[in-house]
Amino acid sequence: MSRTLPVSKNDYIDVVFEDLTHDGAGVAKVDGYPLFVEGGLPGEQAKIKVIKVNKSYGIGRLIEIYQKSPYRVDIPSSEKNKYGGCQLEHISYEGQLKYKENQVRQVLTRIGKLENVTVHQIIGMDDPWYYRNKAQVPIGEKDGKLIAGFFKPRSHEIVDTEESLIQLPEVNEAVQAVKEICTELEISAYDEESHKGVLRHIMARYGKRTGELMVVLITRTADFPDQKELVEKIVERLPKVKSIVHNVNSKRTNVILGEKTKVLWGNEVIYDYIGDVKFAISALSFYQVNPVQTKVLYDKALEYAELTGEERVIDAYCGIGTISLFLAQKAKKVFGVEIVPEAIEDARRNAELNGIANVEFAVGEAEAVIPRWYKEGNAADVLVVDPPRKGCDEALLKTIMDMKPKKVVYVSCNPATLARDLRILEDGGYTTLEVQPVDMFPHTTHVECCVLLVKK
Repeated sequence: MSRTLPVSKNDYIDVVFEDLTHDGAGVAKVDGYPLFVEGGLPGEQAKIKVIKVNKSYGIGRLIEIYQKSPYRVDIPSSEKNKYGGCQLEHISYEGQLKYKENQVRQVLTRIGKLENVTVHQIIGMDDPWYYRNKAQVPIGEKDGKLIAGFFKPRSHEIVDTEESLIQLPEVNEAVQAVKEICTELEISAYDEESHKGVLRHIMARYGKRTGELMVVLITRTADFPDQKELVEKIVERLPKVKSIVHNVNSKRTNVILGEKTKVLWGNEVIYDYIGDVKFAISALSFYQVNPVQTKVLYDKALEYAELTGEERVIDAYCGIGTISLFLAQKAKKVFGVEIVPEAIEDARRNAELNGIANVEFAVGEAEAVIPRWYKEGNAADVLVVDPPRKGCDEALLKTIMDMKPKKVVYVSCNPATLARDLRILEDGGYTTLEVQPVDMFPHTTHVECCVLLVKK
């Protein structure tokens, strides 16, 4: 017999929100049936309209709030920033930190079955605005002018955005200047439906410590109209620019960057620092977008590793060597592995740039390369993992348990896959000692964690 649902589509009902989902929607329950409502906050009494019902949950729209949460704030400059990917901007920063810390605790208990692990108070930012050092902004056209901004939720309609409140002012300024210059030169925007037009995205990257700016123009066509004049105007308008790059993406795709890249003016890279380590950043480099909190996160990883200068360390998923080079300052030898060849080229270049010789980088899958190192006698005293959102590969977790390093430092960008992997490592002979959440992306639902595990 099918269960009769306690609500129907188009019902108006009064609810009390109990919790937030992992993507920041309010959770209310009617006779145990969960309703997810964007904009609702725990403790708030509100009227909602049910707009969708499934067997196990429903979706609602917020109509009226009778009693507001003490953490609710007016959205700053909402029209400018409404679609900037800031799912939590209606929550005070104190409330956001509380939500994220609570999310980590809940997930570790629910998914990881980890009841007695120490979860420290989350480390937030002193100033949680204007922190991102990179923007990749889609381009459209309206009333004969180019527009640049963010897509409306669940659509491909671009909202023209003059200023994102989470991007560095220099990044905002660069995007606006390039958009205006391209409008003046009548460079057409790419239209994804007809697959015509030229300019697809504008990317800007900024070195916060060095003050160096990179502009990347992503186009459908290899031929770029008025290229010389465009470059001259960008250099004139943006005195901090050190690199202007052209990237061609001729495919019908949602992927932003194409395979062909050439420097139109200036240098191939700009530079920035995390702590004392200098990094060369190209148009295609993966580099953390919040270097202030990245330093906080990496300092914690270094603290958990407790290196004395005698240890061999393996850094799985090493990227361009950010954590590897941090660890190399205190370790005997660091081995980094990464599947993306270009990232390993960057990692080697960054090691050379800093005069760090006690690192070795290899291209390949961590679960294939690390066992090879192990057989060659390069077992790790400390193993560091910083995987993508999907978490560690099963084969890598098995390799860790076979190799038995004394310590594992797990840097995570997804509490759910972190909890799953910690459970596997716990069952394989490790104890999770402590978890330090770090807020890398204020006003969004993302939270990073640094975790220390030791061999039982």
